[in-house]
Amino acid sequence: MSWLDDDDDDDLEFDESSIRVRPNPKANRPRTKRRPAHADAQIARVLGVDRGRYTVLVDEDGPDERRVLATRARELRKQPIVNGDRAKVVGDLSGDEGTLGRIIGLEERTSLLRRSADDTDQVERVIVANADQMLVVVAAADPEPRARLVDRYLVAALDAGIRPLLVVTKTDLADPTEFLAHFVGIDLRVFTSAQGEMPLDEIGEALAGHSTVFVGHSGVGKSTLVNALTGSERAIGHVNTVTGRGRHTSSSAVSLRYRGPAGSGWVIDTPGVRSFGLGHVDPAHVLGAFTDLAAVAEECPRGCTHLPDAPDCAIIEAVESGRLGPGAAARLDSLQRLLTTFQGIERSRLEG
Repeated sequence: MSWLDDDDDDDLEFDESSIRVRPNPKANRPRTKRRPAHADAQIARVLGVDRGRYTVLVDEDGPDERRVLATRARELRKQPIVNGDRAKVVGDLSGDEGTLGRIIGLEERTSLLRRSADDTDQVERVIVANADQMLVVVAAADPEPRARLVDRYLVAALDAGIRPLLVVTKTDLADPTEFLAHFVGIDLRVFTSAQGEMPLDEIGEALAGHSTVFVGHSGVGKSTLVNALTGSERAIGHVNTVTGRGRHTSSSAVSLRYRGPAGSGWVIDTPGVRSFGLGHVDPAHVLGAFTDLAAVAEECPRGCTHLPDAPDCAIIEAVESGRLGPGAAARLDSLQRLLTTFQGIERSRLEG
């Protein structure tokens, strides 16, 4: 008899109680792109980042100011979160040991300081957000000051819309006059510091009411200055007597509060660097870092490159005539080196 015979009972019942249905691994409800409004989210300042955990300051300057440890929401996994960011945080914000908040968004940034590994690298490294000042720290000696590295800091600051300041440390070891001549004519406030003679009140006055990122070559005394200004205990390194290079002591950026006679502000200490790539910077912003040269550039012919072979370049003529002072030749050389670098980058992009 065939199983297709009409005599088959269509009403047979089967016991399915032992069958187990595997649940949807992505949850039993279909995923949705809609996210909670998080109306209860609080705004907190990011003070430090350590292996996927963020130290944030909740209720800044308020009666309930406290530090909270937080992680980032899944949807922010590709979004860099750095010191100075204004984060929207939810979850357990008590700050008690063992608790963890969650960053679910960022407020719009007012500035973003970045650098690349070198001038040909288009991959940018975000250093700090929402800073309005950059304090460049160099040593008059041990290690020797590098004017071209300072030029790069100035270009990066201008590109980010950040006001630059300069501190020259260890002036008891060498006279910084010749080095500082490189920056004559540039809108740059300069402080000098020696052993036992740190102008803390003067520098503090410039820090009050601002968020200032400290940058500098390893071994120039940046961490010593930060400790003196903030009362922190950042590790201090020494210069290698063989290589003349400083040892990295600050392994990650951290935000520290400054309090002084003129008021309070934020100091963002960053790890020392020996290079500062500008592959991410708009070449049009390079000239603007050399304020005295930029003013003369308005007299240049349209499309002037300002390079040594540029015809009728007003900057070159002004430097050769001595119109811009004795340090102008060194500044022009630095400008031309940067412009030549960017010209090579642009050529590589076109050929690629």
